[in-house]
Amino acid sequence: MLFRANKNQTSYGEDIGILLLDTEVPFIQGDVANAKSYNYPVRYKRVDKLTAEAIFAHEYSFIDAMISAAQELEREGVKAITGDCGFMALFQQEVKAAVNIPVFLSSLIQLPFINQTLRNDQKIGVVTANVAPLTAHLFAAVGYAENDNVVIQGLEKTHYFREAAIDEVGSLDSDRIREEVVDAALQLTRNGDVGALLLECSLLPVYSHAVQQATRLPVYDFLTMIDFVHSAVAQRQFPDSF
Repeated sequence: MLFRANKNQTSYGEDIGILLLDTEVPFIQGDVANAKSYNYPVRYKRVDKLTAEAIFAHEYSFIDAMISAAQELEREGVKAITGDCGFMALFQQEVKAAVNIPVFLSSLIQLPFINQTLRNDQKIGVVTANVAPLTAHLFAAVGYAENDNVVIQGLEKTHYFREAAIDEVGSLDSDRIREEVVDAALQLTRNGDVGALLLECSLLPVYSHAVQQATRLPVYDFLTMIDFVHSAVAQRQFPDSF
């Protein structure tokens, strides 16, 4: 079999490209920004100066930097592009129009799919890093204008999650954050109509198992989305046999 080099590509085999916020958080396994969270190689690209504070403020001035970083990942050979913050939904439509590969910047993109799996009288519970910036505009950007069946619980008023993810003190107490995330999920499920949970923040897949154990509900997060898209752009080959 003959192989040819791709122009501008210096490494190969990284099917998923991930755009990162400019943050100082210790990303542990299970976090989108930890490469050990995947059973396949991924490629990272940081968007300089796009901080958590900036993304919470919906600072659209970073659109050119986002597009440039996405185009660079495409030139480097990735087959699909995601992000490490659900609030990157702000840039979803423009970035996907600027490249020729699938773009799925926000975990919120899963909302229409999740909705179709539930009864019409059930709701989706969303655990988010910060409630206030999770606006109708962001829901619309991911194709989910009918967000009246979404109930939301934020982590911005917690102690340990806020310190690590929002204040960026430089340390992360995973055991304490797990307790805070599970508590947030349980608060949502006190509404008996919740049929599934979506953990919006890229730090939260670490705690999805604990949330599921506590709530007994389907739990979606950034990694369920990334793994799903990876399975589409890197299909398995099966032998022609029983």
